[in-house]
Order: sequence, then structure tokens, then C-alpha cells
Amino acid sequence: MVSGEEMGVNGVNTGRSAPVSGLLTGLAGVLLLASCVTVTEDSAPPTAVASATRQPESHKLAKLFAESAAAERRLSPLNMVARGEPSPPEDFGLTFTDEQIARSRAALANSQRGLAAIDRNKLTADERISYDVFAADKRDAADALQPEVLALTEVQPMNHFYGLHSGYPSFVSGQGGAPFTTVRQYEENLSRTRLLPRVFDQAIARFREGLASGTVASQLTTRNMIAQIDALLAQKLPDSPFYGPVKAIPATFTAADRKRLTAAYSGAITGEVYPAYAKLRAFLNNEYLPRARAEVGLSAMKGGEKLYRLAVRQRTTVDLEPDAIHRLGLSEVARIRGEMEKVKVRMGFAGPLKDFFDEVRANPKYHPGTREQLSEGFAEVGRKVDAQIPKFFSRTPKTPLEIRPYPAYSEKYEAGGSYDSGTPDGSRPGVFYYNTYDLPSRFLTGVTTLYLHEGAPGHHFQISLAQEDATLPEFQRFGGNTAFVEGWALYAETLGYEMGLFDDPWQHWGTLDDEMLRAMRLVVDTGLHTKSWSRETAIDYMLANSGMGRTDATAEVERYIAIPGQALAYKIGALTIQRLRKKAELELGAKFDVREFHDQVLDSGALPLGVLEAKLDRWIAATR
Repeated sequence: MVSGEEMGVNGVNTGRSAPVSGLLTGLAGVLLLASCVTVTEDSAPPTAVASATRQPESHKLAKLFAESAAAERRLSPLNMVARGEPSPPEDFGLTFTDEQIARSRAALANSQRGLAAIDRNKLTADERISYDVFAADKRDAADALQPEVLALTEVQPMNHFYGLHSGYPSFVSGQGGAPFTTVRQYEENLSRTRLLPRVFDQAIARFREGLASGTVASQLTTRNMIAQIDALLAQKLPDSPFYGPVKAIPATFTAADRKRLTAAYSGAITGEVYPAYAKLRAFLNNEYLPRARAEVGLSAMKGGEKLYRLAVRQRTTVDLEPDAIHRLGLSEVARIRGEMEKVKVRMGFAGPLKDFFDEVRANPKYHPGTREQLSEGFAEVGRKVDAQIPKFFSRTPKTPLEIRPYPAYSEKYEAGGSYDSGTPDGSRPGVFYYNTYDLPSRFLTGVTTLYLHEGAPGHHFQISLAQEDATLPEFQRFGGNTAFVEGWALYAETLGYEMGLFDDPWQHWGTLDDEMLRAMRLVVDTGLHTKSWSRETAIDYMLANSGMGRTDATAEVERYIAIPGQALAYKIGALTIQRLRKKAELELGAKFDVREFHDQVLDSGALPLGVLEAKLDRWIAATR
């Protein structure tokens, strides 16, 4: 799941198939929530070139990509399920084990040998981009698999944001990534689900390793995990997400299959799954929580400073000093406050900005009165955006987009919105989820921006276009990096100005408030993890500089605590794309075509920012 205006996925989660867990790549979220995307080139990459015309280096590259893709399938079993491809249930059973790490290291070593055997200078321009993206991905994997890094990350296998305990139920609910159209799919899903007790035991073993080494998660994230488990266990069998597929068994199944599957699912849920959750909950509450750390930032954890710098580089794809990021955030906050001063006057408010923040929070007219009001608002924005798309894009996804509220059992802990990718063949739509929990904390002013970010032309366009392009190497179709994925979605929000969607001062205020969120993230994330900010200090800062409600501010801060560095990638990625567009406009003048620019940005998947800039520089030179 890609969480945009989020408390997350917003683990962008980018859904990339990384081998390690916890604070760097969020393995639980990666394996479960399967919103994959990735990188590629303007023209056909090596896998799309006829073998008869390939040069020796191209053959080597294609072989390397194929071998890597095969290994990644075994390392990312739930991604395979989400893509509608077969995956042995026993692969899922290796989650949180040394065997899984050993497989990851073996796959990495094979990739490193393959890269070393290829003369990059003998590749085509397109192949060199694929080579560079692949090499960058393997450098990140190598860093994450260092023993000293694993000693910090593997012992924190789950948290309230990237957690198997919360992500898996959504995945197998019949409304998530796991498909349920055949008897075999039902049976394989049941086999995987019955492995949860083993997987949770393996997670508990990892947590205990951390207790022994003194590397523990925060009390805050631990309490949140316990609360999530309590919410799940409180659901009676018919309401459980694990029972969702039973309520949607296709009418084409025989009566015998329907009866057998209903009994098997019911027995597994009550006899195996729920007891496993109860065991995990007891461990977290009775054994782990009393020894979890009170401080929330990584700087309070052994090895935390190094881990944070590594997380920043992997999330943003560039080397940046945390202090420089903090200063950039303060500068952006000041700039956006200046714009807010102007818009509040257009909205009829003459008092200080801080008072207008309180006005927006408290006045019911700025908040939805019903869930239906939010739903209708997003649908209306969708229609307006659809009418504008041909002016800005020459390519659009074939995968349909649906708009849904979060399920009731998880909405309290979810983002304001997020995106779950569809299947490459379009048989399952992409889904933009919005949050209706605590309606007085939601804002009508943010409807347009949230749709642009999570839906079209944000995550839905970028992810679907990559997945649908079967000419791309698999790692480019289904991998990615947070800076590009979230940077694109944030850039997509700015297109609302050109589409005329922010002529309405309410929606203009909403997009500034959301942009302020991304700027504040630079300040708050670095504050929490390098400057010993407390949770309360971070929440107060966000409330003082935006109109967001306390519920959202709290969820945001707790997200940054759970996944350090991820929230930095939004603004850094967006600023890069915006800068590159201005550069293209300046250098190309009348030759600049925004549709061609967007094609160039999107038709290579989620490139590391340095690779993206080099590609666009070549395009500008060729066009000029």
C-alpha cells in the first residue's frame, strides 16, 4: 500500500521487494501490502530487445535481470499473490527467519557478480539506465544486509505502521491484494493464513533477540500494536477480515466446495489465527512493553544515529545531512505560511494566521458531516480531473480506479488516505482509500489535493503505467523508491493549479495545508530522530504551523516514529521534479510540451532522483 496523505504507506510503502525488515524497508509492509512499482527507460529495455539483435553485454544483462526476478519472487511471496501469480505458501512461512536472510544474501551476491561481469559502456543508453537503477537497488540491499544493521532492524520486525499483524488481515480480507476467484486461490490463502502462528512465533523470537541485545522499539509503537490486536480480536467471526472471503465465495463454486471452505476457514480463524494473535498480544503486553524504550527517536537507540542516516539515504535516494534537511524544512514552512496569509484573507478571515488555524479546526462548515459527503466530494473531484487529463498526459492507465473508505476495524490507525495498486492486467482495480474515522477531524478543504495525490494523476497513474508496461524488466515494473513514488504524487497535487481546481479558495487553502504537512515533515522527522524531540513537541509544532486537527497530527507524528526517514522523501522528491520541470521549460521554451515531460518522467518507472535528472538532461539536450 502506498500511503500518501497518510499517516503513512504512505510505507510508500512503495511496495518494493526488499529483503530486510523493520526500520529501513518495512518488510512486513513490503511483503504484505504489495503496491509495487519501479524503474525503467524511455525505450525498450534489454528484455524487450529481440535476442537475435542483442550484443553479448545485453544478453548478460537480460540474464541477470531474469535471475534476479526469479529470486525476488521467492523473497516477496505476498507481492506475487497480489500480482495474481503463484507463490508457494511455505515461502510466506519463512518470514522473520534466518533462512529468509540467507536467501536474500545469496540473491544479492549473485546480482553483484552479474553486475561486475558486465561492461556498462557496451550497453545501449536504455540499458545503462536499467543497469544504474538495478545497481542502486543492490547497493541499498547490501547496506541493509550488513550484520550491524540487521542487528538493529531485524529485532524490530513489526510496528503499528508496517506490521504483519495489521496488514495481513486487510490483504486477505477479499477487499485487499489477495485474489479470491478460484478454489485453488481459496485453498492456498488458507494454507498461508494457517502459517500465521508460526510466523508470529518467529516475530516474537526476533523481538526477544532485541530484548537480549538492548535494541528495543518504543513504548508508543508497542502500545499501538497492542491496541490494533485488541481491535481485531474484538470482532466476532462473521465480521472478521479473515472471514471476508467466505462471505464472497463465488456462486460458481460447487455446494460441496462452499461448505468445505466455510468450515475450514471458520475453524482456522477461531482455532489457530485468533489464538496466535492472543499469544502475540500477551507477549507484547506482558514481556516486551515493560522493557520498551520510553524515548521515541532513533537517537535514543544504540546505533540509532547511523541507522537514521542510512534510512534517509535509502528513502530519498540522495546523500543529505539531517541538519540540512531540517533547515530546508524550516525555510519551506516559512514560505508556505506567507501564502497562507494571503489565502485566509480570500476566505474572509482578517485575524492572525494562528487564529485561522483554530477557526478551520473548530468550525463545522470546514468538516464533513457524513461519510457520504466525503465520498461525493472525492467523486466530484475525480470527474473534474478526468476532464483535464488529456491536456497534461498522452498516456493514461488501463487499470480502473475505485474510491473506497477504509474498513472500520483499521480506520483509526490509518492515514487520511492511501492507494492500493491493482493488478497489471487490470482485473483488480487500483483503490484510493479515504478515512472516515473521527469525521470532525477530517477536512472538506483537502478533498481535491488528496484525490490528486492518491488517485489520478498521482499514485494511480505512476504505479499503474509502470505495472502495465510488460516490455520493462520485472524489477522496474514492480520495484520503486519512496522519493520518486511520493515525490511524483506530491508533484501531481501541484497540477491542480494549472487545472483550475484551486481557484476555489477553500481548495487552495487545502493544498497549502497539505504542502505545509510535507514541509513540516522535514522539520519534525529530523527533530524526532536527531534532536531528541518528544512526541508532544512534534505534535505541538505541527498544530502551530497548520490547520490540521490533533487526530491527524498525532497519527502523523506516530508514523514518523515508526518509520524514520520515510516522510522526508515526499518533499525532496517533489522539489526535484518541480526543479527539473522549470529547467526544461526554461531551456526548451516553445518546444516544451508538458505531456511529453510527464511521459519522460513516468515511462521509466520510479527512478532514483539522480538517474531521473540525468535522463531528463539528455532529453532536454536532444529536444533542444
